[in-house]
Amino acid sequence: MIYKKRYGPWWKSSIGSFKMVSIADPNLLEKVVRQEGKYPLRNEIDLWRVHRDMRNLSYGPFTEQGHKWHNLRTILNKRMLKPSEAKSYAGSINEIVSDFIIRIQELRKESPSGDTVKDVANEFYRFAFEGVSYIVFETRIGCLNKKIPPETQRFIDSIAEMLKSSVYVTYLPEWTRGILPYWKAYLEGWDRIFDFGRKLIDKKMSEIQTRLEKGEEVQGEYLTYLLSSGKLSMPEVYGSVCELLLAGVDTTSNTLSWSLYHLARDPELQETLHQEIIKAVPLSRIPTADDITHMPLLRAVIKETLRLYPVVPTNARIINDKELTIGGYKFPKKTLFVLNHYAISRDEAHFQNPEKFYPQRWLRDEGMTHHPFGSIPFGYGVRACVGKRIAELEMHLALSRIIQMFEVKPDPKLGQVKTIARIVLSANRPINLRFLERKS
Repeated sequence: MIYKKRYGPWWKSSIGSFKMVSIADPNLLEKVVRQEGKYPLRNEIDLWRVHRDMRNLSYGPFTEQGHKWHNLRTILNKRMLKPSEAKSYAGSINEIVSDFIIRIQELRKESPSGDTVKDVANEFYRFAFEGVSYIVFETRIGCLNKKIPPETQRFIDSIAEMLKSSVYVTYLPEWTRGILPYWKAYLEGWDRIFDFGRKLIDKKMSEIQTRLEKGEEVQGEYLTYLLSSGKLSMPEVYGSVCELLLAGVDTTSNTLSWSLYHLARDPELQETLHQEIIKAVPLSRIPTADDITHMPLLRAVIKETLRLYPVVPTNARIINDKELTIGGYKFPKKTLFVLNHYAISRDEAHFQNPEKFYPQRWLRDEGMTHHPFGSIPFGYGVRACVGKRIAELEMHLALSRIIQMFEVKPDPKLGQVKTIARIVLSANRPINLRFLERKS
């Protein structure tokens, strides 16, 4: 944000060995991504690929490149990206939401006030992990249990350790890897992630083989589709599923945390949303995927949250196959463009009162005058998020159920929460909220 005020909509800079062109304007962003071609790259120096190479593992959707990546994404996209396909997971998601509501009720009762849940981001993290595991692995891993199973907790800790260490190993020179602890922690984190994923995949494969030997028809959700389609080798399944798991957690957990934070601070908006939900869904019934189509404000709350708090505040593109000419400047092949989504989505030239949480700006009645590339939290084009539809469905079903059942208020000591970037955008301190059961 400071650089944008100082230098304008784009600038050239360096960090360590990285030389980049930073973009903080939706018009320039659009021109770059519309020319990214069939096989766009995020970054040439990819530490995730280094781990796969060292351990002789297959690449997944985030690490594969070129023609092989395109083929892999084509297979992974099926059963994920169409709205009708995403809706097929609604039953599994609602099962997780029901268990999450039970956990919220237990945490409330255990608090001194009888209604407070501490660090809701951590609770939503557990919810999102259970959800993505249930969809991808077709099995529950116990994230919503009162006590998380040790193996699942190790898996969660490994992801946190890998992401934390990756910040250091990205920018530290290679000669530090044998001296400082970060490189070893980074590799060990990935090793444990793959070990956990491999065990669950092998278990599902064994179940499929048993059913086939009995002459039974093989049907199931996402992992069964991948394993029984015959289009991916087992190493490719391991690589793809482990990477998909990571992508499915932070979007849901962070977005729901920020949504409730703002709704708690705006009782009038929350009550308007509550009225919309109970009008669409009788109080005796759980919201379904079809009900969400009758909740424009609910969908707008999620869109506005993702505008203010894009899960990935910056990401990158390398146009690998051609020179680009943008705004009178010519850029050679393999120029690294950094896309500053956080700065773009808070641009007052494209969003009135950009720092204000105002979901109504996304409603048709309000005009929706924003630039189409002013907020693209799930990316754009062929490298857009493969799990976008499922993540949106998960957030919509969870938020509608919570507001249907609870009035959410801030903890009296909460104050204002700010953002901090740890690869993904997070709250700078725990968000504690009060959940008051609605009398009706």
